[in-house]
Amino acid sequence: MPDPIHAHFRRGAAFTFDSLSLLSLVQILREPLSTSTPTIYAPSFDHALKDPVANDIAIEPTSRIIIFEGNYLSLDQYPWNEIAGLMDELWFVEVDFDVARKRLVKRHLETGVEKDERDAVKRVEGNDLLNGREILEGMVEGVHEIVRSREDDDWK
Repeated sequence: MPDPIHAHFRRGAAFTFDSLSLLSLVQILREPLSTSTPTIYAPSFDHALKDPVANDIAIEPTSRIIIFEGNYLSLDQYPWNEIAGLMDELWFVEVDFDVARKRLVKRHLETGVEKDERDAVKRVEGNDLLNGREILEGMVEGVHEIVRSREDDDWK
């Protein structure tokens, strides 16, 4: 990355992902299966480490349904839009920004991303919500389903 300090602060923004590797993974998974198809490995993300873990998820050739989860899967920006085009279905979870703000501040504190509430709010306002706006303002056409997330005290 040209500016590692900026990239570290914006950790989680679309430009900080190895999206070309994800595109390659999805393209491989779209290939027809055969008796010689090997197990394919995908990365995961470890919130405790605050980093991806390479080759952590085994995808056996017998797998028939694979669910990808991620912020940018519906972003109309290369290569994310190419990835979106390879999905059989594309769902988007919509959440109110105030609800997202509260959830993210709590998560940043619980996972140790930030040491206090002031820094957690600063990170959410200066990074996470910017990412959310980028997605909402630049979403691909053809999202199959929009799921609305809301606070429900019965689930707490």
